[in-house]
Amino acid sequence: MNGLTQFQQDLFDVATREVPKEAPKLMRKIGSKARTTVAKKSRSLVKKKTGMYHKKWKRGKVFVGYHGELVVRVYNSSPHAHLVEDGHWMVDHEGNKTGDFVPGKKPMDKGMREFEASGDVESETVKWLDELLRKKKL
Repeated sequence: MNGLTQFQQDLFDVATREVPKEAPKLMRKIGSKARTTVAKKSRSLVKKKTGMYHKKWKRGKVFVGYHGELVVRVYNSSPHAHLVEDGHWMVDHEGNKTGDFVPGKKPMDKGMREFEASGDVESETVKWLDELLRKKKL
């Protein structure tokens, strides 16, 4: 969270320590916004055949990451999402190669970069801190 002032960062640290049940709510809200941004980016990059790829964007549960921070995942649950993301060889129904390598479109990476650059994380965090102060939880 680079866009916060030092006071806001200190307030965020106090809030996560003093009111630990409130921080996952913030992470869920941020994760939902990230899912929306990634889904929009994938719709602009990937052609639609049946629409199942575009309908399967999900926000995961909030969990504690490797370094002790709260993390929320955004993922696509469609069975062919990894093929669109990473690329694949063209094959027939028996599994024989029939063509060239189709490069991946990387909608997840591009969408997450766009989301991080938008400043939504910092703005949502500031709104959350203001709300905690207004409700006198801090």
